[in-house]
Amino acid sequence: MGLRHSHFECQQCGYQTPRWLGRCPDCGTWGSLTEAVPPPPGGSERAQSAAPPPVPLCQAPGIAHRLAPTGIGELDRVLGGGLVPGGVILIGGDPGIGKSTLVLQAAGALGRRQLRVLYVSGEESLAQVAERGRRLGVSAPDLYLAAETSLEAVVEQIGSLKPAAVIVDSIQTVWSRSLESAAGSLSQVREVAGRLTEVAKRDEVGVWLVGHVTKEGSLAGPRALEHLVDTVIYFEGDRQHSHRILRATKNRFGPTDEIGVFEMRADGLAPVDNPSALFLAERPPHATGCIVVATLEGTRPILLELQALVTPTGAAVPRRVANGLDFQRVAMLLAVLEKRLDVRLATADVFLNVVGGLEIREPAADLGVLAAVLSSARNAPVDPHWGFFGEVGLGGEVRGVPHAERRLHELARLGFTRAVLPRASLEALPGDPPLETAGLNHVGALAELLRPARGGGRKPV
Repeated sequence: MGLRHSHFECQQCGYQTPRWLGRCPDCGTWGSLTEAVPPPPGGSERAQSAAPPPVPLCQAPGIAHRLAPTGIGELDRVLGGGLVPGGVILIGGDPGIGKSTLVLQAAGALGRRQLRVLYVSGEESLAQVAERGRRLGVSAPDLYLAAETSLEAVVEQIGSLKPAAVIVDSIQTVWSRSLESAAGSLSQVREVAGRLTEVAKRDEVGVWLVGHVTKEGSLAGPRALEHLVDTVIYFEGDRQHSHRILRATKNRFGPTDEIGVFEMRADGLAPVDNPSALFLAERPPHATGCIVVATLEGTRPILLELQALVTPTGAAVPRRVANGLDFQRVAMLLAVLEKRLDVRLATADVFLNVVGGLEIREPAADLGVLAAVLSSARNAPVDPHWGFFGEVGLGGEVRGVPHAERRLHELARLGFTRAVLPRASLEALPGDPPLETAGLNHVGALAELLRPARGGGRKPV
């Protein structure tokens, strides 16, 4: 029997080297190389089954009619309709954000629909999981719990129980005896995820893997894990706020730009059917620098409050702070204000914040950013019943954005009386807008629209 020579493997990118190094030459991460011993010949216990014969594309079964809704509307929206037989879902999020609560509630919802679910906990005992389930009101006869960290034992339980869905919380705690490395290492995570994916595809079992997010904001373990699974969703939120955002970054069975909104309560996570009303619930009336922007997350329009504060600074270099917005884009918009509208911001600090902790990723918020900064710089509040959306270019032009009709209907539904939008989007509407509109083609028109009334004061413009 030949000797098995160990090697060192980076836990971030998978780089391998025969000797230990303090810094990975590939990704540059310090202290990420750990020793890994290759498995013995024949040590892997992957099932050796005959490959099924190929079938013509026209005869291959689809998945649309096999979707099993979980009954949690916000979760089904992000997943693309519900649980897919044989689909592998990776759920990531910061520690304590509510991942275990979400998957346990989803398991209970599937169990109440008479779908057998196996919940495997590698971090908590059965008593801890059961106690959380009672607190959340999860009660289903078809929900089975197991406190297990051995991959081989989990696969055996799946084979004997034959569930419709398996939840593994978390994948970093499960290990395979075919490898000598520690649980959570790169090789173990790859082996565990690959084996569970094989079981999911072979037995048509929906597998949910819970993963932790590192301080750098990426899923703990290899990035290759995200390419292995079918769906990757992140559970985001600020612990200081009660709401949580479920966002899909990869989905082979549905859209990747949908979000689900939940509210964390004492009895668990409650889906929010009307997120716009949630984010605008505490909006101050007639405050300077407060603007409502109509954003779009997937197919869902969401109204968000955008606040700006422009104040004189005594520092040599003024501060620029943007929470919930892309900093580089904010810097570009401030440069457009100074160049095209002659607004002097070189001696002022500018602070921008998206209320509620949600992050705006689309350029349709550009017009709202400029309106908020102008309102604060002029110390003149904007009518609280106005909504804004539109993209702004470097020349000061206001460019059209997609799905203007959906944004307008959301503004009208929540009682807004006027929408400020690009003229191109206004002219492309298929019918009459549901509220009063102001179409702009240049930021100069925005400055005139928001010009304070004569005589000064803090009157709404």
